[in-house]
Amino acid sequence: MHPEIPTRILSRLRPICLALPDAREEVAWTGIRWRIRAKTFAHVLMIDGGWPPAYAKAAGTDGPACVLTFRSTLAAIDSGAFREPPFFKPVWWPDIAGMTLGNRVDWDDVSKLVQASYRMLAPRNGNPAGRRRKPISPSASSR
Repeated sequence: MHPEIPTRILSRLRPICLALPDAREEVAWTGIRWRIRAKTFAHVLMIDGGWPPAYAKAAGTDGPACVLTFRSTLAAIDSGAFREPPFFKPVWWPDIAGMTLGNRVDWDDVSKLVQASYRMLAPRNGNPAGRRRKPISPSASSR
């Protein structure tokens, strides 16, 4: 059994992710991920006892630690901004960055990073990223 994401983390992260148009939450192979279509824009999980090993190595901890991965521009990643704690740079994709969600989390920064990740992966046509779709009223659909 994988360790569960702390409620205090999910209660802050979930509304940030689900406020984005067409975002959906899924249970991942470990932790929880948020996707736009088939692309993951945020993934939160627990590292414990050095598992999962790729995340433990990337974050530089055997845990217990809660980590979030997200997409970022290569320019931002290459600038070194994501190489100092609480950030880390996984090696499996060039545009993936991560951060440890410890006791002191700047949720405004997390929100900005998640929104930027979403914008990188959201479709360019149709509903613009960052704008919520209006609900369809029952009367509008019967016209």
